[in-house]
Amino acid sequence: MNIQKFSKVTNVSSYTIRYYEKIGLLKNISRNSSGHRWFTEKDVIWIEFIKRLKDTGMPLDNIKKYADLRDEGASTSELRMQILQQHAVTLEQKITEEQFHLKKLKEKIVHYSEIIELELNA
Repeated sequence: MNIQKFSKVTNVSSYTIRYYEKIGLLKNISRNSSGHRWFTEKDVIWIEFIKRLKDTGMPLDNIKKYADLRDEGASTSELRMQILQQHAVTLEQKITEEQFHLKKLKEKIVHYSEIIELELNA
């Protein structure tokens, strides 16, 4: 598929796709006879994984390290797993922190609900 269709399918802008290729997140992209990029289903699966990592807050530098190791093959599986494990710990810490913030917000909402209720009954 060409870059426009790939962009639509993955919901990633053409600009971002070109940037990912430039920094090495997307490698070995095929070219058609006209020299235009040609993407496959494997590229779709890979960019969806990149998006998931980004959505969880993994820095592009770490995604790039993972991508470089991925290109080296199965011998890097343990290192890639370690990157994902470290990120999982970071993500768990962020989730715990966000849960604490949500708890505090809900407590404040209850506080204001009580104030409003008192004002209505006054």
